[in-house]
Amino acid sequence: MKYIRYALMTAFIFLHSSNIAAQDSEPFLTFTGFVESRLGFRLQDDPHEKDMSIGEIRLQLETEKYFDNFTFNLAFDLVADTVLNRYQVDLSTGEGAVDLRQMNVEFSPLDFMDVKVGRQILTWGTGDLLFINDLFAKDWNSFLIGRDVEYLKAPSDAIKTSMFFDSINIDLVYVPKFSADRYIDGRPISYFDPVSGSLTGSENPLSVDKPQEWFEDDELAIRLYRSFGVFEAAAYYYSGFWKSPAGFDMTSTKALFPELDVIGASLRGPIAGGIANVELGYYDSEAGAATNALINNDEFRLLIGFEREIATELTLSLQYNLERKLDYADYKISLPQASIRDDENRHQVSIRLTKMLMQQNPQLSLFNFYSTNEKDGFLRLNASYKVSDSVKIEAGANILYGKDRQSFYGQLENNSNAFAALRFEF
Repeated sequence: MKYIRYALMTAFIFLHSSNIAAQDSEPFLTFTGFVESRLGFRLQDDPHEKDMSIGEIRLQLETEKYFDNFTFNLAFDLVADTVLNRYQVDLSTGEGAVDLRQMNVEFSPLDFMDVKVGRQILTWGTGDLLFINDLFAKDWNSFLIGRDVEYLKAPSDAIKTSMFFDSINIDLVYVPKFSADRYIDGRPISYFDPVSGSLTGSENPLSVDKPQEWFEDDELAIRLYRSFGVFEAAAYYYSGFWKSPAGFDMTSTKALFPELDVIGASLRGPIAGGIANVELGYYDSEAGAATNALINNDEFRLLIGFEREIATELTLSLQYNLERKLDYADYKISLPQASIRDDENRHQVSIRLTKMLMQQNPQLSLFNFYSTNEKDGFLRLNASYKVSDSVKIEAGANILYGKDRQSFYGQLENNSNAFAALRFEF
């Protein structure tokens, strides 16, 4: 409780002092943002985690300041978290009393070029909660415990350069030190540990060997894009590492982030009264991965999607996603005896229904992933209502299910939860 009081007191003093300054003269920085309380509980017993899935008060402050030659952007959250109860700040994982979301400068050194340097949220691609060529950091813990969907995208410390030409546009992103996902490590999401062959959680968090050398363990992402009439086409390249642990070292008993290169493409445009998209990517994993079952194999990934309004204020979105292991014969030979064997192909379909009501103030959303070969899935329900321009209430649930405890979603079944939130924006 002392941390909650501290966060609220800090917010009050900050905002109050800003108002006083505004009475005398225009403040140097003007902040917008929100205060939010969010609570959630697991829908079943999980011996590895607390019954409460989320319990936090969050204050977000955001500002944008224009100067003669550049723009300064800053956004950060002050958090009082009664579930994790960890307040030492770790900007790479987002843990602690402060989560720095953005701190960067934007400028245009040339007429055809924009540059953004510093901490920023990066995203591209065509998928709806499915990412093939978007190899920027994600926060899977936030997504699964019921935070707002904006927190699925984690920040990266990067240099982004955008160049605009008549025939093509180019985005180039350089990350000088590897920016991993905020991946599932047992805190606060339990998962299946293939080494022990059982579920585990906060009592045995995942130990990792993460690349952390500046300018050596770096990442490069490139997007080339243009329009062909009403269609938007893009080509992608990424060089770096698997964003979540994708390997294991038996000697150190630590999870690894193998090297990864990705080449891909996408196309998006209007078809049959809706919007269709297709995206594909070739994942070239670390050398030797084909004959090492402890490192993710090379993969081919495909996404096909379609979205259309099927009734007044009712939108339907459908997706099909394929993840195909390459060099599958070598992978099977390299498996130790009695190991769990992945399927060569992982098929996944998704459906989203979104309904707007009463001048679009209430919104209802249903989103479901389902793997047809692994027989597991993830149902996300959400209902929100804007009471006024500044007040919004929200409720929802994350329901994970699966036939096998080691499957992608089945291992997370005990983390199914329901949540509610109250947000005040200013």
